[in-house]
Amino acid sequence: MTAPLKLAVLDCDGTMVDSQTAIVRSVIAAFERVEVPSPEPDAIIRIVGLHLPDAMSVLTGGERPEMIAPLVEAYKNVAAQHRDDGEWENPLYPHAKEVIRSLDADGWLLGVATGKSKRGLDMVFEAHGIGHHFVTAQTSDFGPGKPAPDMLHRAMSEAGIEAQYTVMIGDTTYDMEMAVNAGTKAIGVSWGYHADGELLSAGADVIIHGYWDLPSALEDLVDG
Repeated sequence: MTAPLKLAVLDCDGTMVDSQTAIVRSVIAAFERVEVPSPEPDAIIRIVGLHLPDAMSVLTGGERPEMIAPLVEAYKNVAAQHRDDGEWENPLYPHAKEVIRSLDADGWLLGVATGKSKRGLDMVFEAHGIGHHFVTAQTSDFGPGKPAPDMLHRAMSEAGIEAQYTVMIGDTTYDMEMAVNAGTKAIGVSWGYHADGELLSAGADVIIHGYWDLPSALEDLVDG
């Protein structure tokens, strides 16, 4: 009997790449451009992973709806400028590339579901030479963002995999809630932007503390 195909979907910021410094700098610069008081770095870190308009709404306390569109546009412009100038850093977390390569070789289908734009994700793929490992890549350019299940639904549809054989891997409660909403398993990573307890409360089936722990955690969830 042929074993079913399995899909592992990774978040990007805070899960595959450490983009904290770049995101914080760009958000602060965007607020400065539209002359709105800048949020604290800790508050910015909390919204990483959300759809950009939702993130800006959270950062303004929901009290400045007229500023959401200008802030989104300013952020996109700042981020594009930083990328063009080589000032945007997206280093992979330790051993991410080796484990992604190993999972692909072992027969896992791989996907990404991220609040990044397609342009931003493509730059990560190009910088680290990992894009060819992924059969589906869901970004903020199309449809609702996390924690809505849409990105995972599209990823499963494109890969041809059912929810019972799909696992979401991420560092925020938004990732875990998206997995719950889509009916998939969820693995939380401890090196990102939200605490382990928050991830477990939001629906994580297990927490891992390094990339080398990922293959066995995936197998336990899908085959256990």
